[in-house]
Amino acid sequence: MALTLELATRKRRSQRIRNAAVLALFAALISAYLLTFGAPQGLTARLGALPPGQHVTLGPLGAPADDGDVGDGVSAFDDGHAAVTNLDPALLGALRTAAADASAAGVGIVVTSGWRSPEYQQRLLQDAVTQYGSEAEAARWVATAETSAHVRGDAVDVGPYAAIDWLTINGAGYGLCQVYANEPWHFEYLPDAVSSGCPAMYPDPTWDPRLNPA
Repeated sequence: MALTLELATRKRRSQRIRNAAVLALFAALISAYLLTFGAPQGLTARLGALPPGQHVTLGPLGAPADDGDVGDGVSAFDDGHAAVTNLDPALLGALRTAAADASAAGVGIVVTSGWRSPEYQQRLLQDAVTQYGSEAEAARWVATAETSAHVRGDAVDVGPYAAIDWLTINGAGYGLCQVYANEPWHFEYLPDAVSSGCPAMYPDPTWDPRLNPA
């Protein structure tokens, strides 16, 4: 009896190993196909059109693997996150130059949010509606996926407070400006600020005409 049970156990273990090997081989073949030929048109349609210069990082079987959520934050020099690499090149360049200078001054700049996928932006908006009790109040803090500068890769949120203070004082020299008075952590790249200084901030996003097209 014991010998029979042992043989059955070995057989099940061998089957699990073979199944795992087949799945691993299948995933490798799919990944190789995507790297060589790109995502099929049907998959591209499901992912939706992205703004110029942006891309989606694909995980196993072509599933989106990075929607821009960076948790507690990442370095401005971290190329392993779409939140950083999908930023507008001019914004990313200015941010990295500022981050290097800030580091030399003893201040570390952390990216707490950068590029976001439309789906991630929509989830943040829904969470804000729940938190603040209405769409009107949520709009003071979170834009729609269609209007968000984060979805376009044109905005970055930074921390901690020391970094915010440093950029508040020095950001204009890099073209990095705070745009909303209620979001001191939110910076966008405005190249004219290098010579003319940052423009006056909007009280909150609902005052921004870019988010309220006529």
